Amino acid sequence: MARKPADQSVNRETILHAAADVLRRNGYEATTMKDIASEVNLTAASLYHHFRNKDALLLAVLEGGLDHAISQIEPVVQSNKTPTEKLHEMARLHVLTLTSNTAVGAAMIFEIRPLMNLKADGRNGAHSYSDDFITKRDAFFQRREYFELLFRQVVKDGMTTGEFREVDIPIYTKSIIGANNWVAVWYKEGGRLSGQEIAELIADGAIRAVKSD
Repeated sequence: MARKPADQSVNRETILHAAADVLRRNGYEATTMKDIASEVNLTAASLYHHFRNKDALLLAVLEGGLDHAISQIEPVVQSNKTPTEKLHEMARLHVLTLTSNTAVGAAMIFEIRPLMNLKADGRNGAHSYSDDFITKRDAFFQRREYFELLFRQVVKDGMTTGEFREVDIPIYTKSIIGANNWVAVWYKEGGRLSGQEIAELIADGAIRAVKSD
């Protein structure tokens, strides 16, 4: 089958999912734009029409995954539910976003380091990055912090109402989110438990860990 030129390209969402799959198989360093283009039956030139380079594509994959998770969590935080109900639902939905797309979830763990290692001058080893890329990269990490702050706020509210015992909020929150993120690494579709069942169990555990006696 002939590969598609840029003006007949697949949509952005398909490209991002394909990129996440290739990154999971090959790792960031070994992945090339050609590998990703082949995954969606595009020429490499067509892929460059959408994304300037592999770093821009990686950032877009991570942005998409984070934005989806936030879109699931925010309405819960803004609801009239109790802190216990909110935290349970937030943990459950977070796990479900990961089991529904494990490749993107795995990228959040294994492929985020190149972005974290950028120095203040926008360099990473021999690579130099544009001001626009640095701005987008910084915005991503701000959104990542915001995602964590949503959890922190609910835990704080639960401590205020007496539903939750006193805990170190940053440590508890990082522990919960970190454990959830690793679900994307070990979860296998068609395994002993479904994504829904795993999400419920993990959410139950998150509550037990902080609930007042």
